[in-house]
Amino acid sequence: MQEKELTKFNVWLLAIRPKTLPAAGAGVITGTALAFYDGYFQLLPAFAALIGAILLQIGSNLANDVFDYLRGAESKERLGPVRVTQAGLLTPKEVQVGMWITFFLSALVGIYLITIAGSAILLIGLTAIFSAIAYTGAISDKGGVADIFVFLYFGVAAVVGTYYVQALRTSPVAWWMSVPIGLLIVNILVVNNLRDIKADKAVNKITTAVRMGVSATRKEYLILLTISYLMLPALILVNLIPVWSLVVWLSIPFAWKVAGIVLKEEGRPLNAALAGTGKIALVYSLLFFAGILLAVFF
Repeated sequence: MQEKELTKFNVWLLAIRPKTLPAAGAGVITGTALAFYDGYFQLLPAFAALIGAILLQIGSNLANDVFDYLRGAESKERLGPVRVTQAGLLTPKEVQVGMWITFFLSALVGIYLITIAGSAILLIGLTAIFSAIAYTGAISDKGGVADIFVFLYFGVAAVVGTYYVQALRTSPVAWWMSVPIGLLIVNILVVNNLRDIKADKAVNKITTAVRMGVSATRKEYLILLTISYLMLPALILVNLIPVWSLVVWLSIPFAWKVAGIVLKEEGRPLNAALAGTGKIALVYSLLFFAGILLAVFF
């Protein structure tokens, strides 16, 4: 589709990056599965947590789009999906307004969750919004720091927070299951940074991949992926999750296929691995929920 053919709706779809949104739900799905297994499932808080996570992801995408442009961190040789500000499809002001509207809507969802679960959710929500905005500047250029923030918010906060808004307490298994989910989401960042190594070097953007190099970054991807799958039998052995959780391993062939792209390709072809890695996180969480349902009913 040519840019002149894009409607305003299509442009905003480009801006929010729909392919990134499924991964935003992975932690919520996992936390809800655990709450269901422990007998704490609550539909409305679970749904609100999912909507809130998706809105925060959209807000983060918009912030990333406009602030990277304003600080000169984008180039015309960009290998990733179209950035609407850099491409001139939306003005910086339009994207910033969209960002703040999105964060406002996420705050409304947060207010509902606060009435249910208290001030702990307020802290998570405010720091999540701050991190989404700060990520483009102070965080994204610091190799390793961005990975930690992604792990904490898309892994720990998503899984444990979702469990908490339903159970009004935390659980050791929620903390432990936040680890594989967090690592899978971090791998999205790993692929993104691997693809952009040359472009990031050109604008002095020092990501973890820039510091480590191509070979080590590929190894990092495999290590995080492997840990995510091997944690399941470990948690089964200590009776934290049911043996049916191994249904997740049905996704290993797909994960291996995506890993093959990461190991072989460079530059633009890694966009397929980027989308695939997000799908791994989503499928992993959905299969985990399926395993929980099998454990409960069979």
